[in-house]
Amino acid sequence: MGPPKVSYIIYGATGYTGELIAKLAVKRGHHPILAGRSAQPLRALADGLNLPDRVFALDSPHSVDQGLSGASLVLNCAGPFSRTALAMVEGCLRNRVHYLDITGEVDVFEACAARGTKARAAGVLLLPGVGFDVVPTDCLAAHLKARLPSATHLALSFQARGRMSRGTATTLIENIHRGGLVRRNGKLTPVPAAWKSRVIDLGRGPVKATTIPWGDVSTAFYSTGIPNIEVYLAMPFGMRAGLRLLRVIGPLLSRGPVQELLKKRIRAGSPGPSDEERARGKSLLWGEVSDGSGRRAVSRMQAPEGYALTAMAAVAIVERVLQGAPPIGYQTPSTAFGADFVLELEGVIRTDEPS
Repeated sequence: MGPPKVSYIIYGATGYTGELIAKLAVKRGHHPILAGRSAQPLRALADGLNLPDRVFALDSPHSVDQGLSGASLVLNCAGPFSRTALAMVEGCLRNRVHYLDITGEVDVFEACAARGTKARAAGVLLLPGVGFDVVPTDCLAAHLKARLPSATHLALSFQARGRMSRGTATTLIENIHRGGLVRRNGKLTPVPAAWKSRVIDLGRGPVKATTIPWGDVSTAFYSTGIPNIEVYLAMPFGMRAGLRLLRVIGPLLSRGPVQELLKKRIRAGSPGPSDEERARGKSLLWGEVSDGSGRRAVSRMQAPEGYALTAMAAVAIVERVLQGAPPIGYQTPSTAFGADFVLELEGVIRTDEPS
């Protein structure tokens, strides 16, 4: 696909992932407007990429409306999305602007889904989660549902080696006290942190994986209709033990002074993985569906490093939305573009275990 012919905005462009996306967009021939709240770093990035910039905050509808003026689409990269998504979504609905973001936060997915009717009435696409959260897992879930239409249970797992960005770490810290989350009988159900573990072969031999409150416990339900969903992260023993410890110390970590101390340490670290780390990194994904009759299907996926995949997926979805007639209302990556969309991204391979 060629570059988009209409203007779009990358909001939060100076964040670690926002900058990756902006640079890839330029390589693809795009000319987006870079936007955010801080004028100085925004202008420096925009000048370096020869792009226009626009400074606006999300603290009032008037500010958002002015910031969205003339745009057909906004890609929100400003996390934590619990602070930014709804103000931007409401602005997009008022101004008939398509909304994308790179969140993995369940509350944001659910809030967007609740606005699906309003979005359809406005002719607007609401598509949160156009990055590693949740493009590969969502497409894998939809593929598995097609393999076993009678499925009543879905389990997803992934292993992503490498460091987190500051934004990802900040979101994790802000939600660290909330425990786990699964979908049971169609409803989101809180569970203790590290609620369940199982041994999973993601393609390189069996590893121990533990449940986490990943975005697919929300999105996969809308993509597949499967009522029982769990997501697992492959992790070493020490990390699993640390998560179980959160059952006891989680309330302490939610306190303001402790939160500020943890965030200060995050801000003192590096922004995220280096170019070399992203280039050599790999992500392994696994999914399993089953039904009440003992039937089962398993598929696996190999993909690039998570932040690299996020940039590729986000830019590819921007192109899809702006160069065609996108579906409107609330969508997931697979409901919008199909289970095979992820296979269009460089380095993504999917394999099916014989049923």
